[in-house]
Amino acid sequence: MILNIADLTLRYVKIIALQMQLNKNVGGMLSRNADVYIVFLLEAVGFLPLWKKPHELAKLCTDFVKAGAKQGLTPSDVVLAADITFSCVADPQAAKDMVFGNCGVLTEISPDKSYVEMTGIDAETSQDIAEAINGKGGRYLEAQVQGSKTQAQEGTLVILAAGDRSLFDECQSCFEAMGKNSFFLGEVGNASKMNLVLQLMAGVTLAALAESMALADRAGLRQKDILEVLELTSLACPAILEKGKAIVEGGFPTQLPLQHMQKDLRLSLSMSDQLEQPLPLAAAANEVYKHARRLGYGAHDASAVYIRARF
Repeated sequence: MILNIADLTLRYVKIIALQMQLNKNVGGMLSRNADVYIVFLLEAVGFLPLWKKPHELAKLCTDFVKAGAKQGLTPSDVVLAADITFSCVADPQAAKDMVFGNCGVLTEISPDKSYVEMTGIDAETSQDIAEAINGKGGRYLEAQVQGSKTQAQEGTLVILAAGDRSLFDECQSCFEAMGKNSFFLGEVGNASKMNLVLQLMAGVTLAALAESMALADRAGLRQKDILEVLELTSLACPAILEKGKAIVEGGFPTQLPLQHMQKDLRLSLSMSDQLEQPLPLAAAANEVYKHARRLGYGAHDASAVYIRARF
């Protein structure tokens, strides 16, 4: 759903778009599809300062500038021009570098500035960023995203938010432009935790699907038949059927890079260590994804874990 500028909050809303990759098979759902978010926000707001990592996506940023965006030289330039800044990068370390690095976000944060972190991160990283932003008087909201590349393009993502409630309310029109539902989950860290719980489910389920399809292949069964029967059972769901189709076709079109799925499993396991909650299935799945990365499939879709399961 694309909103008209008249429907949006009176504040300017901007996004930092960086660490999207030139190769179509590289990057994560958040970093890879930040270009999709920009399209939605640009059409909704009409004016959108951008910053890109040097030497990355020069043409894409140029296209956005032609469409009405304004390009900054550094992340701090964007924050200076913005009331609310959205950040979408690759991983927790990149998110920290964005805030605490040279000419980073924190340089220009003040009581009239707000920051929305959409990177898939752990609760501890989110809390560190929140304390830094709040320490300079700014407002902070973590907004984790659930969904695939296709859902991002369709604007049907699910957004999990936590932190400043007033900022969440002000961002509703932007969230509606990107997703079909948004949820406020309370204090900082809750959205990150829920996102990791859901990613754990997805990662373990996909690993199980990959091993099942590998077993079927080794047993001489046609994988297309497996998928056809699966679709008629109670196990059928869009995610499993989509990944099953990718395995059967063997193309592994990137919806969520395998390396990012493994990153989320690693963060989930770290959370389980802190809580002393055993996760034997997640631990085993994590090793499978790590091996797939070692084989060179990190930039492929997470369904490429099938290659590791098969061989």
